[in-house]
Amino acid sequence: MATEELEFGHEDRKRIYEYVERHGAVDPEDTRERLGIDSSGFRHHVAILKRDGRLEKGDGKLRVTIDAGAEEEYVSADLEFHIRPARQEDLTGIVGAIRQVAEERTYIEAESVADEIDHEEALLRHNELESRMFFVATVEDDVVGWVHLYAPEIDKLSHTAELTVGVLEEYRGHGIGSHLLSRGLEWAGSNGYEKLYQSVPSTNEEAIAFLEGHDWETEAVREDHYKLNGHYVDEVMMAVEL
Repeated sequence: MATEELEFGHEDRKRIYEYVERHGAVDPEDTRERLGIDSSGFRHHVAILKRDGRLEKGDGKLRVTIDAGAEEEYVSADLEFHIRPARQEDLTGIVGAIRQVAEERTYIEAESVADEIDHEEALLRHNELESRMFFVATVEDDVVGWVHLYAPEIDKLSHTAELTVGVLEEYRGHGIGSHLLSRGLEWAGSNGYEKLYQSVPSTNEEAIAFLEGHDWETEAVREDHYKLNGHYVDEVMMAVEL
């Protein structure tokens, strides 16, 4: 995934991919009309993009293909939950979950992720500038947790990715966060990343303890980096080697 040069062989093919990648999940005919491509040419280019594993079609929508494994089922005490790659349709649930966790635990980096995907209205990204991947935890098809990985496609940083992870308070204590984190690390390692990092306010002691319990280490502390409710708070910069 990291720093992969995207080759398409035809300008219209590239335009189709970039349109789908930018919008998340699109209606084929609407896409064709907006791009002004004739029907036979559009069908041909979509067929080649599907053949080459760039696009996929499901529920009548075109999406960028991101190979991220299958859905997994877990049972903990009286709770059954699933962890799977996110879909565009999960956007609203993910934004809601991130905002709730960020508000509870002062999770600044996660809050900025929610703002970005809410503004762009596209959940997953894979282009020559950036890659963005989500996995979600669901209970009865509702999103209750997420893990997010973001990597700018810059040669000097191509081995690193930023990670955020969170679970709604009502569903903590069942191992959901640990399974999400494990899934994120597994995906990152299989896609060539060597190091994951994230930053949290020093007041978010629960997040720091969670990461330390999974072998993350504090690399640096930036004093008084945040100002929360009128008080200066340190930023704890954490990372894990894969």
